Amino acid sequence: MTNIIIAAGVALIFVMVGTPVWIRIMNRLGYGQMIRDDGPEAHASKRGTPQMGGTVFIVGSLVGYAAAHLVTGTEPTISGILVLFLMAGLGAVGFVDDYIKVFKQRSLGLRSGAKMIGIVLVGVVFAVGSLNFPNGYDITPAAPHLSFLRDFGPSIGPYLFVVWALLLIAAMSNGVNLTDGLDGLAAGPAGMVLAAYVIIGNWQLRNSCTDFALAPNCYSVRDPLDLAVVAAAVLGGVFGFLWWNAPPAKIFMGDTGSLALGGVLVGLAILTRTQFLLAILCGLIVMITLSVIIQVGGFKMTKKRVFKMAPLQHHFELSGWAETTIVVRFWLMSALFVAIGIGLFYLEWMPKE
Repeated sequence: MTNIIIAAGVALIFVMVGTPVWIRIMNRLGYGQMIRDDGPEAHASKRGTPQMGGTVFIVGSLVGYAAAHLVTGTEPTISGILVLFLMAGLGAVGFVDDYIKVFKQRSLGLRSGAKMIGIVLVGVVFAVGSLNFPNGYDITPAAPHLSFLRDFGPSIGPYLFVVWALLLIAAMSNGVNLTDGLDGLAAGPAGMVLAAYVIIGNWQLRNSCTDFALAPNCYSVRDPLDLAVVAAAVLGGVFGFLWWNAPPAKIFMGDTGSLALGGVLVGLAILTRTQFLLAILCGLIVMITLSVIIQVGGFKMTKKRVFKMAPLQHHFELSGWAETTIVVRFWLMSALFVAIGIGLFYLEWMPKE
C-alpha cells in the first residue's frame, strides 16, 4: 500500500508543478493547437493552446513509479515495466504525430500508415514480452487466453494472442484519441478507470493463487501489486494534468497523451486478465468510438448522417449543449460504467444466499 501512495503522490506533485513549466515552454516555442476547419465553430477559440501535454504525465508517471520502488527498497517487476513500456512507446508515437502537427502547423500529423506501424511495433514487443518471463510459480505476465474476470476458455495460441493484443491496443488508443475532443473529456474517464485498476490489483493481491492456492476464486496474476502501483502512478499523473486540462483547458494532452493512456489501460487489462471487463470500465470511450463507426457506416450506406457530427460529444455541441455540460455529464456516465465494472468484478465474491 505504501508503494501505491508514494507512486500516486510523487506523480501528482511532479505533474502539478511540471505542467505550467511545459506550458511556458510550448508558448515560447509557439507550439499551439491547430484547429480543423471542419470542426465545431466554438473550437476556433482553442487555436494556439499549448500541445503535447501528455509528455508531462508520462514522465511524471515514470518518476512516480521509480520513486515508489526507490523509497520502499523494492524491485520493479516485469509486469510493471511492460505496461509502462507500452504507455511510453505509444506516447512516443503520439509525440512524433503531435510534433509534425505543431512544427508544420497543420491539423494532420503522421500519415495513418506510419502511425499504425509505430503502434504495431510497440504492441508486438509488449505482447511477446508478456508471454515470457515466468516467475517462480511459472506464471507469466499474460497468458494466451481471452479473459473477463480471469482467463477463460482454451488457449488461443501465442500468435493469435499477439494479434488480439494488437487489436485491443489499436482500438483503445484510437478510442481515447477520439474521446479527447473537449477539455478534460478524456483525462477524467481515464482517471476513473485507472482508479478501478488500483482496486482490482489490490484485490487480486489479497486473493492470489500463489498464497491461497485452494481458494475457489483465486487469481493467477503474476504481479498484481506492481500493476496497482503502475495504475496509481498514472492516476496521479492524470489527476495532476486534469487540474490544467479541465475546462477551459490551459493545455491539451495531444496524441502523445491519448495514445499513451489507451496503451496503459489495455496493458493493465491484459496483465490483470480483465480484457473484456475493460470494455465495460471504458464504456464511455467505447460509446464514443461506436458513434464514429455508426456515423461513417451509416453515411456510406444511406448517404445520411445519424449524428450532426461525430464523435458523439460534437453532436451535443451542435445541439446547443455547453462544453462544460457535456464534459460533466459524460464524466457522470463514465463513473456509472466504472461502478458497473467494479460491481461485476466483485460479483463472484458476493454471498450466494
